[in-house]
Amino acid sequence: MQSSRRLDPADLDRPMREAIPELARGAAALARLGIATPRQALWYLPFRYDDFSDLRPLAQLIVDEKQSARVVVDAVRIEPGFGRRPQRVIAQLSDAAGGSAEAIWFGRRYVERRLKAGDELIVSGRVTQRGWRAQFTSPEFSPVGHESVHTARVVPVYRLSGSVTQKRLRELLARILESSLPAVEDPLTEAERGGLPGLRDALRAAHFPEEAGDVVPALDRLAFDELLALQLTLTQARRARDELAAPRIHVPGVARDEVVDALPFRLTGDQASAVAAIVADLASERPMRRLLQGDVGSGKTAVAAIALACAVRAGWQAALMAPTEILARQHHDGLAPLLDGLGVRAEFLSGSLTPARKREIHDAIGGGMAEVVIGTHAVISEAVAFPRLGLAIVDEQHRFGVGQRAALQAKGSGREPHLLALTATPIPRTLALTVYGDLSISTIRELPPGRQPIRTEVRDRRALPKIEAFLAAEAAEGRQSFVVVPLVAESDALQAASAKAEAERLKAALPGLQVGLVHGQQRADQRDETMTAFASGEIDVLVATTVIEVGIDVPNASVILIEDAERFGLAQLHQLRGRVGRGVHRSFCILLSDATDPLARERLAVVRDSHDGFDIAEQDLRLRGAGNLLGTRQSGLPPLKVASLFEPRHLALAERARAMADRVVEDDPSLDARPGLARLQADFAPIEAEGDAA
Repeated sequence: MQSSRRLDPADLDRPMREAIPELARGAAALARLGIATPRQALWYLPFRYDDFSDLRPLAQLIVDEKQSARVVVDAVRIEPGFGRRPQRVIAQLSDAAGGSAEAIWFGRRYVERRLKAGDELIVSGRVTQRGWRAQFTSPEFSPVGHESVHTARVVPVYRLSGSVTQKRLRELLARILESSLPAVEDPLTEAERGGLPGLRDALRAAHFPEEAGDVVPALDRLAFDELLALQLTLTQARRARDELAAPRIHVPGVARDEVVDALPFRLTGDQASAVAAIVADLASERPMRRLLQGDVGSGKTAVAAIALACAVRAGWQAALMAPTEILARQHHDGLAPLLDGLGVRAEFLSGSLTPARKREIHDAIGGGMAEVVIGTHAVISEAVAFPRLGLAIVDEQHRFGVGQRAALQAKGSGREPHLLALTATPIPRTLALTVYGDLSISTIRELPPGRQPIRTEVRDRRALPKIEAFLAAEAAEGRQSFVVVPLVAESDALQAASAKAEAERLKAALPGLQVGLVHGQQRADQRDETMTAFASGEIDVLVATTVIEVGIDVPNASVILIEDAERFGLAQLHQLRGRVGRGVHRSFCILLSDATDPLARERLAVVRDSHDGFDIAEQDLRLRGAGNLLGTRQSGLPPLKVASLFEPRHLALAERARAMADRVVEDDPSLDARPGLARLQADFAPIEAEGDAA
């Protein structure tokens, strides 16, 4: 491997062409992956590994596994391409034990120039069967005795973009690590590491482990750094907020009781406890930061209505922001009558309103006549000015970017408004303590009386004709159905139902029914129009991706069919199931899956047998466990690059990180004495996710 000059710490953040001039030709390829500096290259981690370290005799190769062999090339031939068929290079291979196999490459013209009879090679790749002979399909290869990052070792596999290949990226990263690792400074002392490897060793092993056993300790160290960066940020934010002044919204017990008694229903015990906690928070001059989590249909909206009314009765304005227009309208439709009965005026604000109507609402907000504003991100536009914003409520807060949430809080004209975040995604207690450590948490587990039980069944595709007949029968009774699929369009890579194809198939199978289609690639106004038509009963069957997971309330919908259900997370399946059972009709959830994997069947059985979202979330944590080595994106949780909050080891690391962050920030709030930890926060800066498209 060609040697590169060793960098100084300051070089790690310089442009690649300047820091490592000999890699100038590779800088453009790295830029396509978002890698502009050596430090960014160090943290561009593999998402999996192929273990090619075990050299096997050709006679002992196992079909459909990735493996390596030491071979001699007996012959090489080229089969030219014609039509759509690419050129193929085929090498006949043998080994010292008398075994034979072949290797085949498609359309890779450089291969024949690098191979000739008599070459001794290490070949690494997936083995398939061609007739009676084993065949390596498009393997990597290197001459015997030549050090390689592609063969005869644990090989990293990275996410790619554009025309960058795995081979080219591995070669570039190997040279960058050689130059850059000596400049890496470990921000942790040996005592703080607590048995975890040093940062240089962890980065080296994360990219190019000497053996498979090196990977987990390396990733654990990097996961700890990421979790520590997160906890430092949360701890600093909590400390900074504690120094801010919030409006003291004092609501006497008599006034609160008047608000509660004016509601057309009785609160459950959990709702009453949540209201008491919120009212106590509002009375403090420290900004409330409370997360109200409750299962689908648990009555979070009623609690929000009481909080809004209490703020207004104390002389303050309040705002509720939802991630989509249909969800914002749904909140307005549900809250406005409740608030009107409490003597509170609620306005609806979204980008789809006419300019004249928006100006009217802006004027009403600015003049203080609009006491509660419910809307989309239009609530935080520059034209909106609240003279007395005391309470901000964010629904499904994880669907907003960090900047959007901050912009809503900044509307508080001199004082920090109290913040109440709502989520219908149940969060296991172990995750809540580590991830939402800067928030107080109220949980509603009791369901209000009157919610219809949802019968849940697991079926395979052989049952589709009966299921379709059932959808038709429900439509004949005047009821509606959802059909949820994992993909927007058909994919060659994934064998799964797609929304577009399924909508066409159902139109043909159910000619007497109106079939609608919504997915995340449609324009928002087109999607909202279809959802509104479904909500008003104009559509019998709505085919959708997970865009309906949150934000559509159709009491007349009685069936939800979820196809390829094993491809969804358990919490997601539970959320989707909550789209039905909202009216007076008996309701059904059908999980359609042909999966034979025992773990997949066990996961579906959890959803079938439990209707407690918190129990399902804990089961999801247990079942997914160590399967996500490099992290996961779970609805409601922050995006992490390395750590997995479904990995028990990483949860333990998160608790360690939180304890360390508390100690460090208590002694050094700005981290002036620990610049390495401040650097760590920059390495793991949160990803700004402004919305989802399913």
